[in-house]
Amino acid sequence: MTVSKAELRHRCRDIREAMSADEVSAGSRVVCDHLSRWPIFVRANTVLGFVAFRNEVDLSALVERWPQKRWVAPRVVEGAELGSGQKPHLMLHLYIPGHLTRHRFGMLEPLPTLPKIDPSEIDVILVPGVAFDRKGGRLGYGGGFYDRLLPLASQAVWVGVAFEQQVLAAIPMEPWDFRVGWLVTPAGVTQTI
Repeated sequence: MTVSKAELRHRCRDIREAMSADEVSAGSRVVCDHLSRWPIFVRANTVLGFVAFRNEVDLSALVERWPQKRWVAPRVVEGAELGSGQKPHLMLHLYIPGHLTRHRFGMLEPLPTLPKIDPSEIDVILVPGVAFDRKGGRLGYGGGFYDRLLPLASQAVWVGVAFEQQVLAAIPMEPWDFRVGWLVTPAGVTQTI
């Protein structure tokens, strides 16, 4: 029996959200430690991260450990901010801890007044997701935001960031879905493609 992406997304979110605060904190620390020792991350100047939401890996320790990097975070652009015929998309802004606002879906984003960063300037993209597989497959939240970002930041190294519970044998992929080149979990950093 084939499981739909929506059902798989729901199951995987439930598994992640069932993790305790201690599990999330401990796993996040280990992921940040792995990234801090990974040469590609160490050499990167500009890093696109994300603000943890609903038991995602918390990258705040990594930001604190590497203040010399230019940190960037995504903001969802939709509604009146969009031009005619445009789909909602991610706008990238300089990330400054504490200079955040809550999106209507509940996640924290950079204030829209913070400097915008062109996707072509990003060296490493730390990609959130509901689930990943060891071949770089990613199951996102269903909005296609990162799939639309990829062509604009193809020079960047794409790294899936997850807990081991989020790594599946295989993710169903569509032709327009992108794959991450690397995956970091508490078990380590591995190349996927």
